[in-house]
Amino acid sequence: QVQLVESGGGLVQAGGSLRLSCAASGSIFRINAMRWYRQGPGNQRELVASITLGGNTNYADSVKGRFTISRDNAKNTVYLQMNSLKPEDTAVYYCNSDIVRSGMGLNANRYWGQGTQVTVSS
Repeated sequence: QVQLVESGGGLVQAGGSLRLSCAASGSIFRINAMRWYRQGPGNQRELVASITLGGNTNYADSVKGRFTISRDNAKNTVYLQMNSLKPEDTAVYYCNSDIVRSGMGLNANRYWGQGTQVTVSS
């Protein structure tokens, strides 16, 4: 089995920073793309940032220049550094990864974490 566990959420004032982490564990052969999504109150889940195995990144326009996604392949972990936070960044943040399981061929399956709450006060 594979599990994704997020951490690092919390309450912060506008203009502050938080760093989210998402660690994958289990019978992992390789992790391809890793992503962060978020879902705010009354909103649909949206893609915030993604990073490929090779380190190429993409960001939603709303977070460009403020958020940075990175990964540590040795630790099977993806990070989201969030700076200059705004109240509209308030949401549950979810990580999502395409994982090839050990001994299961080369097809990747998509796994989700349980989410971590980020609340930005004005």
